[in-house]
Amino acid sequence: MEKAVQQLFDQAHHIVFLTGAGVSTASGIPDFRSANGLYTKDKNAEYYLSHRYFAKDPDGFYQFCKDNLYFPDAKPNVIHTKQAALTQQDRATVITQNIDNLYEEAGTKHLIDFHGNLFNVYCEKCGQSVPVAEYLKSRIHQVDGGPLRPDIVLYDEGIKQENVIDSVRAMQAADLVVIVGTSMKVYPFAGLLEYANPAATILAINQEPLQLPVKFQMIQTDASKFFADLTV
Repeated sequence: MEKAVQQLFDQAHHIVFLTGAGVSTASGIPDFRSANGLYTKDKNAEYYLSHRYFAKDPDGFYQFCKDNLYFPDAKPNVIHTKQAALTQQDRATVITQNIDNLYEEAGTKHLIDFHGNLFNVYCEKCGQSVPVAEYLKSRIHQVDGGPLRPDIVLYDEGIKQENVIDSVRAMQAADLVVIVGTSMKVYPFAGLLEYANPAATILAINQEPLQLPVKFQMIQTDASKFFADLTV
């Protein structure tokens, strides 16, 4: 860990972590867009994760989610835990594209699940929340027979307005923005960079170099190693 980089974290009052699938690969959850990922192996994956498919074939959608999205044995890794520690100090906010609940398990305090969370399940008929264990047994709500679904943003659905507003506010207040485990190519998430405080330092931690539309510092390394070395 370079001393200057450690100092950036030590001196920051409002850190924003912008994170994606690369954070969870160290926990054994595959990156859907990687060479062996879900979107590569199944060219229809985006369709199967669309609201159109959910409405047309709810049984098929349910089976696809159960088979491909839930990883019950996955645990938070050092990236999650170090970022969570900084949020617990009220010095950081995590805005993540991940839907796997690992940030919650790590005890992250200031967290925006930009695309929702697989472990938040509700009934579309009555709106009641249901334990995920119940959903994994049946997609039908036992109380009223309504269809259950995870509270994630499907293709052809919009991002929750409150998540957009909270994310923009966090970006405007940030003095350090740290991009981890994402290529920042998926919109509208990638568009959050447009709202970054002009005075903020922007770091990108990734094994592959990134191309971003803003001035930033590239740290080309394994994120797990970077956060293992970071003192918080």
